[in-house]
Amino acid sequence: MNDVLGRRDVLRGTVALGAGLAASGWAAPGWAQSAQPTASIAAPDARPLVPAGTAPVSQASASPVGTPEYSRRILAAAKTQAERVGTKLWRTDVVGIADFSRPSWEPRLHFANLENGTVRSFLLAHGKGSDRNHSGWLQNFSDLPGSEATSRGAYLTCEWYSGKYGTSIRLVGLDQDNATALQRAIVMHSAWYVDTAMIDKWGKIGRSEGCFAMSQPDFREALWHLSGGRLLFADRVA
Repeated sequence: MNDVLGRRDVLRGTVALGAGLAASGWAAPGWAQSAQPTASIAAPDARPLVPAGTAPVSQASASPVGTPEYSRRILAAAKTQAERVGTKLWRTDVVGIADFSRPSWEPRLHFANLENGTVRSFLLAHGKGSDRNHSGWLQNFSDLPGSEATSRGAYLTCEWYSGKYGTSIRLVGLDQDNATALQRAIVMHSAWYVDTAMIDKWGKIGRSEGCFAMSQPDFREALWHLSGGRLLFADRVA
C-alpha cells in the first residue's frame, strides 16, 4: 500500500481542504443518532466478502435499518473488515459500510463508530452498470473499466480534491474485486440525484457511474468523518 500512496499524500489534501471549508463556514458536523428507515431483501450475487458465518440476508431475516440488531451486524462487519485489512488503514475509529443488500431508497451507507459503538446511516447511490433497468436494487458488482458498475471490497479513503464532481474523496481499492478503483476514478462525491425528493417523486434515487455518491449535506459528514486513511467497505453485508 505504501507503494501506491504515502500517508503524507493522503492526508495533505484533506488538511488543506479542511482548512478552506472551515474558513468558509462549512463547520464539521457532530456525531448524532443514526437514521431510521426500513428493510428489504437482497438480490443474488456470488463470492461475498462479508464475515465468515454471517447469514445471507433474506426477506425473512433482514432487520430494519436503525434497529439494534441491524446496528450490531454493521458494527460486527466493520470490526471484522478493519481487522482484515489491518495496517493498510491509518485511522480505525470510524468505518464506512456500504450495505448493498438494501435498495437505493433506504439509507445504506453506515458510519460505524468502533470507539463508541454507534451507527449513522445515509442514502447512497450505486452504479448504472450494476442496475441497468434502474430498479433501485444493485444487481451485480463489477470492477471492469467502462462498466459504470459498483465494485465490492475494501477501500482506503484518501485525500480530498476538487474534480469533475466538485470536492471528492479519492479511493484506493484494497481487494482484487476493486483493484482498478484508481484507474476507473471511483471516488466518493456529492450528487443532486441522491435526495429524499427523488424518492418522493420516483420511489428511488438516481445512479452514479460507479462512484459512491451521497447527498451534499450527507457528503459533508463523509469529508469530516470518513476521509483521511479510513476504511470504506462495500458488499451485501447485513
